[in-house]
Amino acid sequence: MAYAPAPVETVVHLIRHGKVENPTNVRYGHAPGFHLSELGRAQAKAAGVRLRELGQPLAALVTSPLERAVETAEIIGGELAMAITKADERVTEAQNQLAGLHRYAFLYPWQWWRLYNPIKPSWGEPFADVAARMRAAIDELRAHHAGAAVAVVSHQAPIWIMREAVEHPGRIPWLGAVRCTQASVTTLRFDGERYLGHTYWAPPAL
Repeated sequence: MAYAPAPVETVVHLIRHGKVENPTNVRYGHAPGFHLSELGRAQAKAAGVRLRELGQPLAALVTSPLERAVETAEIIGGELAMAITKADERVTEAQNQLAGLHRYAFLYPWQWWRLYNPIKPSWGEPFADVAARMRAAIDELRAHHAGAAVAVVSHQAPIWIMREAVEHPGRIPWLGAVRCTQASVTTLRFDGERYLGHTYWAPPAL
């Protein structure tokens, strides 16, 4: 009687950066100079503790090159006694034409022309492009670290877009898709190319 081989499970933790010091409440996007707040640092530490308590050492710790992500990854690495493996542009924040404006600038009538196509979206980097670059980065990690666990510190949009892409192949992610909170850990599990499912953890209120 033939038996199916046991899955060789590869684990990818997608971690959103912690809360940013942003007193003017702008969409910071790719702008430099936005760092973690005191709360954000505590959130990042909680995420690192969470990964340590899972008991599976990381084979790689990759981060978006933006400051808030690097700072989050450094704190997580400190909890795990490991250095950042590399910064990868493919897991960075989605481009947004509203970056640098107030968080609710899309409510201003003179900005409405940007919002004509929320499926693409018309105001920034297409969701499909974000999914493609995230998938390329994560596929590369899975290939290099099959059977191990890796962590990627990224941003809200790329994380939920990636999760949508693996859960619903062929469907373009959209604005109303699942979101993730600051310093949360979205864990994707794979057997080779096959997606097995996910778990989600968010830090407690601090």
